[in-house]
Amino acid sequence: MDTSLKRYSIKEIQGSELQSQLAGQMVRTRGVVTGVLRRGFYIQTPDVDWDGEHSDAIFVYSPNWLPEMDARLELSGEVVDYLKHELAKPVTQMHMDQVRLLSAQRDNGEPFSVSPIVLGPELLPDDNQKLAAILNSMEGMLLQIPAGQTFIAPSNPFGDYVVAVDATQPISAIRSKDGGALISADNPDRWYPGFRVYNYNHAHRLNVGAKLRSPVTGPLHYRVDAWQMAVNFPFEVEPSFIERTSSSLSPQPGSVTIMTLNCFNLDPHIESIDKVSNPSQDIDDDWGQGRFHTLAQAVVLQAKCPDIIALQEIQDNDGAEQTDTVAADKTYELLVRTIAQLSDIQYKWVNIDPLLGEDGGQPGGNIRNGYLYNPQRVNLVEESVRVLGANDQAYVDSRKPLVATFVERDSGEELTCINVHLASKRHQNSIFSPVDAGVDAKLGVRVAQASIIADAAKELLAEDKEFYITGDFNDTEYSQTMAALTGDTAQNLVMLLPKHERYDYNHRGKLQVLMHGLVSHRMAAERAEYEIIHGNELIGVEPGAESDKPSDHAYVIARLKISIR
Repeated sequence: MDTSLKRYSIKEIQGSELQSQLAGQMVRTRGVVTGVLRRGFYIQTPDVDWDGEHSDAIFVYSPNWLPEMDARLELSGEVVDYLKHELAKPVTQMHMDQVRLLSAQRDNGEPFSVSPIVLGPELLPDDNQKLAAILNSMEGMLLQIPAGQTFIAPSNPFGDYVVAVDATQPISAIRSKDGGALISADNPDRWYPGFRVYNYNHAHRLNVGAKLRSPVTGPLHYRVDAWQMAVNFPFEVEPSFIERTSSSLSPQPGSVTIMTLNCFNLDPHIESIDKVSNPSQDIDDDWGQGRFHTLAQAVVLQAKCPDIIALQEIQDNDGAEQTDTVAADKTYELLVRTIAQLSDIQYKWVNIDPLLGEDGGQPGGNIRNGYLYNPQRVNLVEESVRVLGANDQAYVDSRKPLVATFVERDSGEELTCINVHLASKRHQNSIFSPVDAGVDAKLGVRVAQASIIADAAKELLAEDKEFYITGDFNDTEYSQTMAALTGDTAQNLVMLLPKHERYDYNHRGKLQVLMHGLVSHRMAAERAEYEIIHGNELIGVEPGAESDKPSDHAYVIARLKISIR
């Protein structure tokens, strides 16, 4: 090792002023390895207590060489302020040049050790700015989540987990009956502690409500615009069981039952590697994984064969392949056949194909909204089928709402459905972003999209016609988006449910409503019933394996009495 390089403590390297001075320079430091990731490792100064302001740890970028856990190292490298993208929070890294293994024991035989910071109420305030300052000061340091906490997100294929440190929020957070945490209007983006397990042999498939039965320890790592502990050791859990429920709303003469079903990029095709944009994400086998069958079971067994099914995220016949295909008839027909095998009901389908590559979503997928309907119960008014916003700036590169009017055969009464999938929240800034923290760049777009839908609903009301607006709104019941749709125009049926049942989606442990059902105020007053059939958002998948979930949302169903006789 080049002894001419000045050695700094890790705290000095992480200090805000000195860090900027050292950026791009070669320095030396010492520390104990506290976490090993796929492209590097964390070292931390041993036997030093956190001062509440500065980190004594750093990530060492070293994709070609990884040390053992608890090794004590002296190393040199270049100090870098790493930015994942232009709006990301900068994190301090050392790009290693040389390394020397030091003795892990003192002269008296005791090991050099790093004691974890235990996450407790004082370190997890509700205020996002205060929370961000605390976590920033602990960047890379060894943390510990104590045993006894509740998992509030299901396991995913990447070994990610989220818990509610229950002592911090017994009152402030609304909890579902399974132990999940619902967002609040005051702080919908609040952060919950999470960790990633890098060895899938140490990971568990688990559902929301499982209990942590051993402490989890790992350095605080910043990835995907959020803080998350990096964990290298096994942990113990007490599993939970999530029962798949079924609706109580069966079809009835004089009423229409409508199910809202996000199909999670459904297609019948196994994509070819040379025809997709991203082979690691864009190749799947929805039929082979049983997703068509599971969706059919949801329709038949859980939703009891509703009269109409409003579908989102239907892909074209060749899925994510980059071709000129936009038709989705094979996707619909395979789903219809699978439902018929379970129910003997031969649903019909309707959609309007999008223009090639113009409706957003997964590249090549030509995602769109569509309907299935039971011709024994309702007739489609074919001339009513149209899209909204096709020539409006708000719907550029976004799914267009699909309008269709159906006639209930027993009463002869009409109901117009508007099936929506509004602009994604994927572009929302992290609450930890140094620029416009938490700002949602697409909020204005969704509000504009909602206003176009609201105008269509007002036209129906002026003609004394009933409507049902449903789908994936990508916004919560408290949002400006939903305010643009409700008011004097419509009522959100989600608000009929108790607060602890208002969720259909789980985002990093935060349960929230993104699927909604809106009707006229006169319909909502006494002729509307509404349910969310929970399950998908609570049930975990196997870490290290492809997801076998049929949908990433719960299923939603409404029963609307359209006959006033």
